[in-house]
Amino acid sequence: MSCSHNDPLIPVVAIVDKIRVDTSDVKTFQVKQIQGGLPFTFKPGQCAMLSVPPVGEAIFSITSSPTQQDYLEFSIKNVGKVTACLHQLEEGTELGIRGPYGNNFPTEEFKNKDLLFIAGGIGLAPLRSVINYVLAHRSDYGKIDIVYGARSPEDFVHRKDLAQNWVEAAGTAVHLTVDQQFPGWDGHVGFVPQYIKDLNFTPDKVVLVCGPPIMIKFVLEVLEQLGFTPKQIYTTLELKMKCGIGKCGRCNIGDKYVCKDGPVFRCDQLEKLPDEY
Repeated sequence: MSCSHNDPLIPVVAIVDKIRVDTSDVKTFQVKQIQGGLPFTFKPGQCAMLSVPPVGEAIFSITSSPTQQDYLEFSIKNVGKVTACLHQLEEGTELGIRGPYGNNFPTEEFKNKDLLFIAGGIGLAPLRSVINYVLAHRSDYGKIDIVYGARSPEDFVHRKDLAQNWVEAAGTAVHLTVDQQFPGWDGHVGFVPQYIKDLNFTPDKVVLVCGPPIMIKFVLEVLEQLGFTPKQIYTTLELKMKCGIGKCGRCNIGDKYVCKDGPVFRCDQLEKLPDEY
């Protein structure tokens, strides 16, 4: 960690450089250290704590790739007190940031393998970092499939990636689905688990999945039916993290602490997934 001090509990001052509205309740924030550049270096899948005094702080996945050297990005859904305050910020506003926290997706272990990314709703945000990292090192990896579902076409986040950057990348296929039919939507209709079953992926890939717990539960069942094993499947549980340093005990799952042992887990490392975040 390359912050200007060694205390993990004290944030550094950063500035909100740009804000993009993704959906009616999701905004993506570009954040720089106040004197410019990155507040710290990180790996795909790690998180950071954002603070807005005196309202509070919350932990979020870093959405941008480590290959992006100018800023960090966070895609934040308006779901509570801190996120509501963040959604009210304007470009140029200062906030606190500390991190990075947690482990990361083992991208070195993924080399020369086909990758299947599965996301639902805001669950695309933590996967976006590793997707863009892999695409920046495209020759190191095999075929890439991205399956992403949302409630409606208006609820897709990172639309430029979905419609342009990822679609145009070599050896990369993007599969989108919405929960029900909407006027003007000519893509797939249905829930992500059934779509995975319909796509009938062969069990020779590494799978990275993130989304609502109920979606993950049924996705894992479908993947098992298709012949995938828990050792092939990774997920991230960053929404369970609170303090980020193993002090509060609120992210306990069985014999694991998400902030100390995760947030990235291979599924055979978990006794069970949480019922809710």
